[in-house]
Amino acid sequence: METNFIHHQSAHCENGVASNLLKHHGINISEPMVFGIGSGLFFFYLPILKVNHAPAISYRPMPGSIFNKAAKRLGIKVKRVKFSNPAAAQKALEDNLSKNIPSGLQVGVYNLTYFPDEYRFHFNAHNLVVYGKKEDTFLISDPVMEKVTTLTEKELEKVRFAKGALAPKGQLYYPVEIPTNIDWENAIKKGIKNTCNDMLAPLPIIGVAGMRFLSRSIRKWPVKKGVKVANHYLAQMVRMQEEIGTGGGGFRFIYAAFLQEAAVILKNDKLRELSIEMTKIGDLWRDFAVNASRVYKKRSNQTDVYNSLADELLKLAELEETFFRKLKKAI
Repeated sequence: METNFIHHQSAHCENGVASNLLKHHGINISEPMVFGIGSGLFFFYLPILKVNHAPAISYRPMPGSIFNKAAKRLGIKVKRVKFSNPAAAQKALEDNLSKNIPSGLQVGVYNLTYFPDEYRFHFNAHNLVVYGKKEDTFLISDPVMEKVTTLTEKELEKVRFAKGALAPKGQLYYPVEIPTNIDWENAIKKGIKNTCNDMLAPLPIIGVAGMRFLSRSIRKWPVKKGVKVANHYLAQMVRMQEEIGTGGGGFRFIYAAFLQEAAVILKNDKLRELSIEMTKIGDLWRDFAVNASRVYKKRSNQTDVYNSLADELLKLAELEETFFRKLKKAI
């Protein structure tokens, strides 16, 4: 069983799976357009919730929400199914393949055998496409990989039923209804408004308010938790920003590309200007990650390292608040 699926590499797994699945169904949509319409840019900080023994920090909304929101705004119906039984999960996947339906899966990263060892950690919100099967081997299109790859039946079952936070439970999803005509302008505007509202929300744990909350926390970590724990927290923050689901700077670059495309569709030159501005903000996020990594690797030559990082993050919060206010006004 093998579908006529075309693999395209992307920067982020959920965007890439969504874009590739929709392209398979005749909708020529880029990764940035999926990300922007699906309101993928986000920030969340909840210190009472721990992930890998560090405060929960996320640069994206819940897994699945980007594709779900993008599909809804484009008028596309997506079917999602979870399973308690691995045999039932495999049968459903094979049934789809026999009908020439490539299927998106949510999986755990730790046991993905084709990932380099340094990228295999306990994270259960990775996405990939299964587009075929030969004997006991499934054909895999993982959008963060340059080329297609494979997993055996046992290997795929292991990652589909990984345990822990955000356990995928064999989740399978695929488009089932595609509209004849798509209102791209309305979908883009809804996506932008949602992102602006999230990033400017008056709640202390999300958006720019969450970034300011985290800035205050960074100043306190070495005093309250000790340098060793503070450095672990910084390392986890950088991992969430630059390795798990792209995050920080990477997401800003994708969003800048989305605004470039949106500027053409909406005939709005202001969006093109804001795209350039967001790219610059993305560069500053990358600088922040580099400086933070120097601290936890004990390679920084700064004297007041934690306050310096907190100041950087506070500056990013100010820049993003100004940016999203201008973006909201622009549409």
